[in-house]
Amino acid sequence: MSSITLTDVTKSYGSTQVIQKFSSVFQDREFVTLLGPSGCGKTTMLRMIAGFEKPTTGEIKIDDTVVSGEGRFVPPNRRGIGMVFQSYAVWPHMNVFDNVAYPLKIQRVPRDEIRQRVEAILEAVHLSQYVERMPNELSGGQQQRVALGRALVCNPRVLLLDEPLSNLDAKLRESMRFEIKDVQKRFGITVVYVTHDQTEAMAMSDRVIVFNKGAVQQMGSPMNIYRHPANQFVADFVGKINFLRGTASEGRIDFPGGPRAPSQRGQGMAYDGEKRGPVVVAVRPENMTMRADRGVLHGTLSQAYYLGDTNDCRVDMDGISLRVIAAGNTYGQVESGAPVWLDFNEYLVFDDDGEDQTRILS
Repeated sequence: MSSITLTDVTKSYGSTQVIQKFSSVFQDREFVTLLGPSGCGKTTMLRMIAGFEKPTTGEIKIDDTVVSGEGRFVPPNRRGIGMVFQSYAVWPHMNVFDNVAYPLKIQRVPRDEIRQRVEAILEAVHLSQYVERMPNELSGGQQQRVALGRALVCNPRVLLLDEPLSNLDAKLRESMRFEIKDVQKRFGITVVYVTHDQTEAMAMSDRVIVFNKGAVQQMGSPMNIYRHPANQFVADFVGKINFLRGTASEGRIDFPGGPRAPSQRGQGMAYDGEKRGPVVVAVRPENMTMRADRGVLHGTLSQAYYLGDTNDCRVDMDGISLRVIAAGNTYGQVESGAPVWLDFNEYLVFDDDGEDQTRILS
């Protein structure tokens, strides 16, 4: 299929810069997700790749062909892309077959070839049995498969998806993630996927690029971004996390409140890192252990929520609410209002400049 090369790409509307300078190569057959909150610039980036927006500066290439750059702009219909939008955008007056076949009819592809290609695509997206149905006879997930099939039927070099699952219910979103990934592998196609849902990004991507306010915060594999976030914004946006302010000194981080019992370690923990002075310790809820007798932090169990496979707890520590996710079979072992100790081994330490760094740019 194809690679996408972006070099020093920016986008501004008047004096407002919505995409800061961005360069990257999306490799052939790679599944790249642009992840970030609403208004961060990810959809604008996708639309520039598609050709619906022109970069203010910089260059975009698909393979070795410049499609946006100095003195050159290739329109969307000549870029060899397929695109799936957030809305299903299926023709309500056409059945499934005709919806998927529409791009081929526009290109005046011979009728026998149209039927052959559409039937192959409908099988790939599990719609062969619905070929004669109208869109109003389909579920949301089936309509989204129609849109996906229509994008694939022209054998695009690149597939672009703009939050395609956001209108589906939670269970259907989960199943569609795996179907899209399966289709991508089957067709060996390069995919650029836009979402604000970090679970989608983690489940589907080879590489994730995290945006905030038009700036790239971090790019890397889902595992690397989850376990080694570049800053507090990434740590907070990708997954669940607790932030604790403390003070790092040689061999130790102390938290406000001081020791609660002389025989315990109290409100502090061993630390052999390089940071000194005010710090923010970031701990994932699944990396915290709640005990009755010992630990690093002391607090009170305020709430526990039974979710079947997990016991989702809130522990109050000097007015700070910490989230602890334990196995479901631990629910009810500690009553609400009971004192508890918290311990953890896997954590991150950031410098604390006193600002709300979950909104920082870099």
